[in-house]
Amino acid sequence: MTSTTRTTMVTGNDVPRTRSAGRVPDHLPDRLAITLWDFSWYVRTGPDEPFEDLDAAFTAAAERGYNAVRICAMPFLLFRSGLDTSALRLEPIGGGYASRVRWYDVARPTTIDARAHLLAFFRAADRHGFAVVVSSWEYQQSPAFAAERDWYDALTAVPPADRAVLLAEALADLVDLLVAEGLDHTVALVEPHNEVQAGHLTAGLPGVEDPVVELRDRLEAAVEAFAARHPDVLCGPNYAAVPVTAMRGVPRNAQVLGVHPYVYGVLDQLVEEFALRGDPADFPQERADAELLRPDAPRLASWAPPADEEWKRRASIVGHAEIYVHDWCDPEAVDRWLYDRYGAHRIAMANRLREWIGVAADTAARMGVPLVLGEGWVGYTPRDGRFEEGPVGAQICRDAVRLADAVDAWGSVVCSNAAPHHAMWQDVALQRECTDVICRRS
Repeated sequence: MTSTTRTTMVTGNDVPRTRSAGRVPDHLPDRLAITLWDFSWYVRTGPDEPFEDLDAAFTAAAERGYNAVRICAMPFLLFRSGLDTSALRLEPIGGGYASRVRWYDVARPTTIDARAHLLAFFRAADRHGFAVVVSSWEYQQSPAFAAERDWYDALTAVPPADRAVLLAEALADLVDLLVAEGLDHTVALVEPHNEVQAGHLTAGLPGVEDPVVELRDRLEAAVEAFAARHPDVLCGPNYAAVPVTAMRGVPRNAQVLGVHPYVYGVLDQLVEEFALRGDPADFPQERADAELLRPDAPRLASWAPPADEEWKRRASIVGHAEIYVHDWCDPEAVDRWLYDRYGAHRIAMANRLREWIGVAADTAARMGVPLVLGEGWVGYTPRDGRFEEGPVGAQICRDAVRLADAVDAWGSVVCSNAAPHHAMWQDVALQRECTDVICRRS
């Protein structure tokens, strides 16, 4: 696919089309409608869990118009940890910690042969005609769901400066396996890691400039290491948000650019006013009791996972106060809080979405690489809330995929919450509407 520029205007939003899908291999789809299965596809495989039956999950995704999934492929664990993964025990975090938190609400323990399960996933993707965005969440959440801490300990034992390259080598090992199994054609692209500037990949950086800039050398080395072994497979970074003030930090050798336009806005106000990502000592308990929490909520100061699972908090990047509020909120109260204040943020949120997608598209076009919007749009909302699943969030989904189409992004999610482990999965009509836009179906 060659790089071109088009000036056709999209009715109603005045955004010119510019092709960013530069070097997409011919065997891959022209557009990727992505559903985000993250690490859930293997940690939620127990009885009655969303991924108990992979074929059923792929069938449901196809019915909603998707043709791609984005996953944590646990590459470090499988190929570089040295651990026996033939009977990997996965489980909820103990004591009910995070049991009502989106992405963390694993319901049942399960045991998998991790390598066999990975191959079963790719075989199912192949049967159903899906492309796969291969990533890793291992320096964020993935090891927090293991019953033992050896995966986490192996990750932290890697010197910070070596982590990105080691992940790239592990991903190359994974592709080697897929080649041997005749499944490598299912790989759309690989990302050294999810949201590289928002996890433990930033350990050891000087902290003088934006971490996106300071990570560039590490990520360029990672892309080079992967490309040396699999030059025909696209490899590039994936960023939390769109780092508009630090796009100079994108690796110069990137073959694809992934970004996550979470616009927050009114959700930022909630995070800031309740110190959800700050020091737990600053958490306004009495105000939270009055405005957000269930009557039976424990005090933040006395609430924690069991002492022998404290390491699981360190294995995750989500703050203690944020998990506490998501776990113990009255979801309707949080929805009311957000709706009451949304009007003051509506225009700024819409502008941020447009500007961030535009900046990402400009960067991808300048580099001549495909653009992938692998997550977005509002942000990290409580699992049982329906702000993003309701009329406001649904319209943001529609606006976002139209913007993605307008800049000719190669791939886009409908929404991060449009996946089998989220409530939005039940809104089939919205997903069909949006995947039709992404894939330009008539």
